[in-house]
Amino acid sequence: MFGIHIQCSTMKIYFIPLFLITFLWLTSCVSVPRKQLSRMIPPSIHTAVEQAYAMAESLRTDTTRLPRSIDNRGNLMTSDSRWWCSGFFPGSLWYLYELTGQDSLRVLAESFTRRVEREKFTTNNHDVGFMIYCSFGNGYRLTRNATYPEVMLTAARSLSTRYNPKIGLIRSWDSHKQRWQYPVIVDNMMNLELLMWATRYSRDSSFYKIAVSHADKTAENHYRPDNSCYHVVSYDPKTGKPEKKETGQGYADESSWARGQAWGLYGYTMMFRETGLERYLNQAKAIADFLIHHPNLPEDKIPYWDFDAPDISDAKRDASAAAIMASALIELSGFVDKKLRNEYLSVAEQQLITLSSPAYRAEIGTNANFLLKHSVGNMPSKSEVDVPLTYADYYYLEALARYKRFVLEQ
Repeated sequence: MFGIHIQCSTMKIYFIPLFLITFLWLTSCVSVPRKQLSRMIPPSIHTAVEQAYAMAESLRTDTTRLPRSIDNRGNLMTSDSRWWCSGFFPGSLWYLYELTGQDSLRVLAESFTRRVEREKFTTNNHDVGFMIYCSFGNGYRLTRNATYPEVMLTAARSLSTRYNPKIGLIRSWDSHKQRWQYPVIVDNMMNLELLMWATRYSRDSSFYKIAVSHADKTAENHYRPDNSCYHVVSYDPKTGKPEKKETGQGYADESSWARGQAWGLYGYTMMFRETGLERYLNQAKAIADFLIHHPNLPEDKIPYWDFDAPDISDAKRDASAAAIMASALIELSGFVDKKLRNEYLSVAEQQLITLSSPAYRAEIGTNANFLLKHSVGNMPSKSEVDVPLTYADYYYLEALARYKRFVLEQ
């Protein structure tokens, strides 16, 4: 048997088998990032709370506005509820209420959630899921407010109007008609969670059928043999078949836009949780394998904005992609065997450690009161590049809440 001999202070010599040394070493390696995160999470939450209070105060007088990003002078950019990101700040407030139990945060969350209620009638884009589920969905999960289900059910019905049974998918955009006939983006996987909630709450199977069909068709047509995905697949409404496979926000049609890969990982993990269908777990695991073993994923696990970006070592990082990926990996780790669980958690832990460091987490009173720095919205359009983004903060806080609940408190 292989091992080493250790002499202690009493002059006795002990033989320690190699397998035990390996076990102790591995255990130590696993515990270090968790100890580090257990120290980093409380100050991160404190900073997030202070930033959220300041952000809410800056928007107190205009009750129609919600945070979006910053402009090229570092000033706060806002939107009304029509912008696809409108539900993320209310959702962030709900996560901070969950993490702290502070009633003042609940009151703020309720107030900002009301700002997006009119989007329950949105039928001209697929983002009603982001708008309503991130805000009202989290609010209902935490408070069981009796008025929230009506809003979410109305929104689910609005989203369902965008489903074409011949194609089997929810249409993403109505614009771009000269470029794409029936565009479907991988981001749309995220909006299926609203439909799955509506299925459970209403017991109306039509929501389930739409969500499952959309997830199945996306897996069939968006994903390449290496388990990376296209951003946009456009369909011919006459045949129901793909006509084009391109990108809207990535470097190139055949490249791997980082946030798009993260949307898919999160979406299929969620669909497995909601349906129990093994094919969605397999899809999520395949996407995770592509991401965490990609040669262009940096050591700190914060992806470049596109895995195939030119001059990759100098390419911009995308904190939003890292936050989405971390949140998804933490949940996915609960559905797999111990080996994969440790692998997924080790990546998510490194991402949270990096995002919680001064390199990415803003100091209180800076960054226009956003929490994270260095995200990329739309590089080809030179829009929201290397700036804070409201959805980066949302998924970072969700990841912290999930890690605290599923890992540290287990």
